[in-house]
Amino acid sequence: MKNLYLIAYLDLKESIRAKWFLVYSLVFGGLIALFFIAGVTESQVMGFSGLSRLLLMYIQITIVILPIFILITTVRSISGDRDNHILEYMLSFPISLRQYYWGKIIGRFITVYLPVLFAMIIAIIFGFIKGAAIPWSIFFLYTGLLFSLSSAFLGIAFFISSFVKSSEVALGISFFVWIFLLAFIDIALISLMMQQRMNEELIIFIAMINPMELFRVAAISLFDPELTVMGPVAFYILDLMSQSVFVLVSIGYPLLLGLAFAYGGFKIFEKKDLV
Repeated sequence: MKNLYLIAYLDLKESIRAKWFLVYSLVFGGLIALFFIAGVTESQVMGFSGLSRLLLMYIQITIVILPIFILITTVRSISGDRDNHILEYMLSFPISLRQYYWGKIIGRFITVYLPVLFAMIIAIIFGFIKGAAIPWSIFFLYTGLLFSLSSAFLGIAFFISSFVKSSEVALGISFFVWIFLLAFIDIALISLMMQQRMNEELIIFIAMINPMELFRVAAISLFDPELTVMGPVAFYILDLMSQSVFVLVSIGYPLLLGLAFAYGGFKIFEKKDLV
């Protein structure tokens, strides 16, 4: 365990020193600052006001930004170490493959998750100073949703990094994965439904296994439990399970998906040529 924590600590220090971490932190912190400067907490749209509206806008933007940031910054974790011969150097010490791989995941998860969490905490602090009502239940549920979404894309990134030797190829694959999942939120599914006359339930199932779409619907359901903005699709989802169960599934499924991809990546990393 000592070696595992050491690898995590080294990866954390390396990430904090990197320029991408500064940009990553400024993007999410800057979003919160921009929302306060624009007076989002002092306006009301469709019944949403104060911190509730700010968190809703923050989450909707995070759906698009967070996955691509995690994929781009993480997908080179192993392939980059292999390119720079750092992997060969690290494994010359008494460190097992398991300790190296899972230590890298722990360190990188802390790096990608904390800036997102701190941005929400900053919003809560400023809202408290300005006397706004703090929606604690929404805050904690969003914290869980962001945790599971970060886990899902971190697992996918390490899975890609485990079998791709070139950092450039790893970046290309990660960008393709992001575009593919983003397209299947709405555009690709609507095209399939119109051209192929596919079963509506199958279309909704395909949409719900997409962690980005599941995250989006769960975020909306916290403010709109009846999912009225989604139209007829809401009847299928809410007939299948209650709103509280759906939120729990939205947290549990991406978390398990990320762990599955991370474990699959470890098995590939363990069996293939290391250098």
